[in-house]
Amino acid sequence: MSKILIRGAKVLGGEAQDVLIDGELIAATGPTGEIDWSGTGLSAEDAEVIEAEGRILLPGLVDLHTHLREPGREDSETVLTGTRAAASGGYTAVFAMANTHPVADTAGVVEQVYRLGKEAGYCDVQPIGAVTVGLEGRKLAELGAMHDSAAGVTVFSDDGKCVDDAVIMRRALEYVKAFGGVVAQHAQEPRLTEGAQMNEGVVSAELGLGGWPAVAEESIIARDVLLAEHVGSRVHICHLSTAGSVEIVRWAKSRGIDVTAEVTPHHLLLTDEMVRSYNPVYKVNPPLRTERDVMALREALADGTIDIVATDHAPHPHEDKDCEWAAAAMGMVGLETALSVVQQTMVETGLLDWAGVADRMSVRPAQIGRAIGHGRPVSAGEPANLTLVDPAYRGVVDPADFASRSRNTPYEGRELPGRVTHTFLRGRATLVDGKLA
Repeated sequence: MSKILIRGAKVLGGEAQDVLIDGELIAATGPTGEIDWSGTGLSAEDAEVIEAEGRILLPGLVDLHTHLREPGREDSETVLTGTRAAASGGYTAVFAMANTHPVADTAGVVEQVYRLGKEAGYCDVQPIGAVTVGLEGRKLAELGAMHDSAAGVTVFSDDGKCVDDAVIMRRALEYVKAFGGVVAQHAQEPRLTEGAQMNEGVVSAELGLGGWPAVAEESIIARDVLLAEHVGSRVHICHLSTAGSVEIVRWAKSRGIDVTAEVTPHHLLLTDEMVRSYNPVYKVNPPLRTERDVMALREALADGTIDIVATDHAPHPHEDKDCEWAAAAMGMVGLETALSVVQQTMVETGLLDWAGVADRMSVRPAQIGRAIGHGRPVSAGEPANLTLVDPAYRGVVDPADFASRSRNTPYEGRELPGRVTHTFLRGRATLVDGKLA
């Protein structure tokens, strides 16, 4: 590998620095133009230079919640196209959800996904194992075998479905505790959401659409944090979406319960008012909530009650979204727009600085998922998993430019700030000047 000198970037939004990449590692960092190369035993003379004045250098982003669809739904996404989308969005590692066909509930399937990620090479792919066989909620899947496999699974989830049986959830928490794993719960009480089409509230009443009450999420979270406390295990809450859920997680953390939570970019920006258009692009699980919920989620992400941002990147083919609302699939793509939405909702509002963004989108998700080599400091000797961002950029979202195979974005035609210009995976550029390498 050749050496790369990133010159004048603001590391975590701080002072301008030069960062030298040599092979897979960061070789040296220091104030721009002030590194004494002779003292380091290194030379930057033969390095490729990237002029990065005004740009932000972050550790490579880590997404704890991505749907890559392969195996089984390659018409909507593959590991290759999904990881290309991830690299375009600044990600160097993604955790691939288990609701594939066949379900990732055995060592064989998770190893297949893991190896497909290695072959693609655009970012590290860490498979998430199913909690129950076939996501059916009746029998625990091969948790230990998936952990002991080549994929080394540490996160388990039936995402797309809730583990609603309290006994099954307890047994899963007990099982993963033995090897330091975590159960990531899709909090949705199924009986309370039968026939639900959108958030239950004023808008659903006016539109005559089946309501999805906040309590369907909050009741499961309340149960599961108590189960985690009883067992002494780790539980992670997927795509938390209501103000009430925030308060439950805040209470649980005050008791010392080992709970973490994520919020999606779309729940930080969009509200149920968007559903008035009846455009199925806004149909998502959990549903878009109220403005009050959005503000509560932003505050909770800022104060650390919500630990991380996760995309819940959910690609669907055209025919699954270009139909009437009731028949449309739930989900939005998000890998390529996530950082821009966070910049708009959290950085430009003053709720987070860039160091905070690095913490919520790289450091903490890597810690929760045990992603070795990711979420590390931008300093000498660390793996060169890096993302370079131009925060001054403003552009209109055009899904035709996406690397993802699917185009179901809620941001089409919307102006968003910021653009990832370069992504580096262990010193190798996967994105250069906004174009995939």
